[in-house]
Amino acid sequence: MTENRDPMAPDGAVNPIDTDYKVGQDNIVVNVGPLGLDIHNRVFAISGLLVVAFVVLTLAFQSQVEPLFSGMRNWLTSNLDGFFIAAGNVFVLVMLGLAVSPLGRVRLGGTEATPDYTYLGWFSMLFAAGMGIGLMFFGVSEPLSHFGSALGGTVVENGVRTDWAPLGAAAGDAEAATRLAMAATIYHWALHPWAMYATIALGLALFSFNKGLPLTVRSVFYPLLGERVWGWPGHLIDILAVLATLFGLATSLGYGAAQASSGLNFLFDVPLGNTTQIVLVIGITAIALASVVAGLDAGVKRLSEINMALALLLMLFVIAVGPTLDIVSGFFANLGAYVEHLPALSNPVGREDVNYSQGWTAFYWAWWISWSPFVGMFIARVSRGRTVREFIFSVLIVPSLACVLWMTVFGETAILQVVRDAYQAATAAELPLQLFAMLDALPLASITSFIAIILVVVFFVTSSDSGSLVIDVIAAGGKVDAPLPQRVFWCTFEGLVAIALILGGGLVALQAMAVSTGLPFTIVLLMSTVAVIKGLASEPRAS
Repeated sequence: MTENRDPMAPDGAVNPIDTDYKVGQDNIVVNVGPLGLDIHNRVFAISGLLVVAFVVLTLAFQSQVEPLFSGMRNWLTSNLDGFFIAAGNVFVLVMLGLAVSPLGRVRLGGTEATPDYTYLGWFSMLFAAGMGIGLMFFGVSEPLSHFGSALGGTVVENGVRTDWAPLGAAAGDAEAATRLAMAATIYHWALHPWAMYATIALGLALFSFNKGLPLTVRSVFYPLLGERVWGWPGHLIDILAVLATLFGLATSLGYGAAQASSGLNFLFDVPLGNTTQIVLVIGITAIALASVVAGLDAGVKRLSEINMALALLLMLFVIAVGPTLDIVSGFFANLGAYVEHLPALSNPVGREDVNYSQGWTAFYWAWWISWSPFVGMFIARVSRGRTVREFIFSVLIVPSLACVLWMTVFGETAILQVVRDAYQAATAAELPLQLFAMLDALPLASITSFIAIILVVVFFVTSSDSGSLVIDVIAAGGKVDAPLPQRVFWCTFEGLVAIALILGGGLVALQAMAVSTGLPFTIVLLMSTVAVIKGLASEPRAS
């Protein structure tokens, strides 16, 4: 990384916004001995108090909140699935449109800015922060689930489909069911979620590096709100961003704890249950705290690169000892199936496959959007010096292809174990255990399963670490070098929120909070697309 320069200062021509607002002017600065706080007086106070109250109340009323969380998740996904699906389509179309338009020549950080990170370091951080735990959890379980439901065909009761198959299913046709299952899986992990991340990331990078505004979500809305963005409209946007990020992260940490505990039970007979998951959350949060103290370059970047190496090693092993030729051909066949089925999968109206579109897609879109402030700000911080075109194509295409490859390697292998070998262990296992059951049918299962547990743990750490850095920036009014105790506070409470949700209803509670915070932030993100276009239109373009 370039040394001895203000990381926020532009290089070359930009068109900054003329405002009297100074970063940190509304902050409260407190020093107690060697420790200090530098917090936005309203954003930190309100979001912090809401999070503390949520943790206390959820822990105090565990049995009462479980049905509440379940009902909330079901109502949101069943009534607003069309809205979530349509919003996802908007983000893809806007991002691709910007990439191919003349606005794609705008460079983040100024016309003479150069990238802070190499492509390898950049892609490693994008991938690890964006989807790490989810890929580990769903890499086997989602393709296998869609395959089983598609192969079983449609089931209609009282005029309503009750099966979980995507689209029209593929009753009794294993090959067609495989293609449909992989297309349905890739739809959830490729262009759409990365377009959500890219939308907020592009806005944050543009309005911070080019326009000279603080690195907070409210800055993106300056073209729409003007100076009011520094008042209560902006406070509410940033508070919502903090809460969405925290609960989106807690959902991922809950998935990671469930999978890590299942892997430890599989290998070492460690007891399953909430106690093991809570111990894991506490232990991994402690590791994340150490990484937070180390900082972005020494902590997140190093862990991300280690994790990418381990993930690549595990994937290459499965390719080598698994159905190699089928995986290679399947990658291209799955891409083709994705393109073929994409119009129907992304259709927001008149869906008959309600369990798939509501139970899978609507939840995923809300989850990704609740993650978008965190991943978006993280992507923005490491993307200075890229052109908008380079940024969009890299953030959309490269991680999408990586996700297609990952899902093909692990999902296709698991499906072929069922179709060719009649191996049912992965299908019969609980979702968090299905990856380990698939690996158990391959050579060196104990070693690969142990590596998988390490991957889950390190992805867990990078997510918690990155998330606490991002939340702290928002809660500190855009200051990127706020005192360490604040990052420790947010990192600690990410773990506490995950624990509270595990005790208050497990994965259903985690999903409910991700969806409930994802909904209002979807509206915020849709509004931000207009602001981003207006901001880019006023910028000088690189030659």
